[in-house]
Amino acid sequence: MSIYLYVDGASKGNPGDAAIGLIVKDCNGNVLRKYKEYIGVATNNMAEYTALKKGLEIAAGYGKDITVMMDSRLLVKQIRKEYKVRKAHLREMVKQIEDIIARNNLNVSYIHIPREENADADRLANDAIIEHYYNDNRM
Repeated sequence: MSIYLYVDGASKGNPGDAAIGLIVKDCNGNVLRKYKEYIGVATNNMAEYTALKKGLEIAAGYGKDITVMMDSRLLVKQIRKEYKVRKAHLREMVKQIEDIIARNNLNVSYIHIPREENADADRLANDAIIEHYYNDNRM
């Protein structure tokens, strides 16, 4: 089954409090899974890579053909190897992503989409940051 994976990372500050959001959809646009997670202090780039990694781990359970939709043009170009990944910790993330793809025998393609087409994944990531603050400040 063909799967569409919408991923986004958010960071309030760069670096700052960061989170990820992702949505897995089938080829008819039906939502199969939503996921959000606060990931601590990170750069926006690290949050984007973390969202992609987690998204592929989750989407692999729904199908082998995955189209990843992201609003980060930089990440799309880096993951397609059109741009170099200069930072060592991001190169390690690319390796981990490639390992997930190989281990699960995935066929993955990457498409850059406008921010407004990724608003739901963005909202999930931002909600995770807000919920983290709410839960931390309730005591």
